[in-house]
Amino acid sequence: MRTVARTLGVVFLVAAFAVPAAEVAPDALVKTTVDEVLSVIKQKKDKRTLHDLAEKKVLPHFDFQAMTRLAMGKSWREANPDQQSKLENAFRGLLVNTYTTALGQNTTSDAAVEVKPVQVKSDQDDVTVKTVARQSGRQPVTIDYRMTRTSGGWKVYDVIVENLSLVTNYRSSFAAEIGRSGIDGLIKTIEAKNQKLAEG
Repeated sequence: MRTVARTLGVVFLVAAFAVPAAEVAPDALVKTTVDEVLSVIKQKKDKRTLHDLAEKKVLPHFDFQAMTRLAMGKSWREANPDQQSKLENAFRGLLVNTYTTALGQNTTSDAAVEVKPVQVKSDQDDVTVKTVARQSGRQPVTIDYRMTRTSGGWKVYDVIVENLSLVTNYRSSFAAEIGRSGIDGLIKTIEAKNQKLAEG
């Protein structure tokens, strides 16, 4: 159930952030775009379309440096600038390839998302947007988007699917790999996984 929930979280994560975020309230950003993007992925699921959807509509609204730093934990400070850059690019690629696969396999024709209203104060720079994703034949999935206000609008730095943090999940697997083969080994492992996902 947790694996399905995480996968559905990826699907609806993609659907939620497809318009420019500047000057748009975080909950409004989710609410006004999810139906449009779900409509696209319900009609066309070829790999190129899904990859372009992730690249052009979703990733600009993510703070990948923050996500990578959080996923690396204390090991981020041990990485040199070149390693940090490679890690960020590899992590970005991992999410793109994961999204593409999930979108093609896990979106039904009646998929829908309920967005919970959130009050944001003028001086508030961190917010959690709560949503519930529903599809026929499956239990509803709660998905929380942790977002931070930046000069480029609201950006996502973590996703909580059924109380499981995307960043925390990767932190555990990254730490294990670093323990086995070091930071360079982690980079190679992520890059190899990206290559496999891209070819599949």
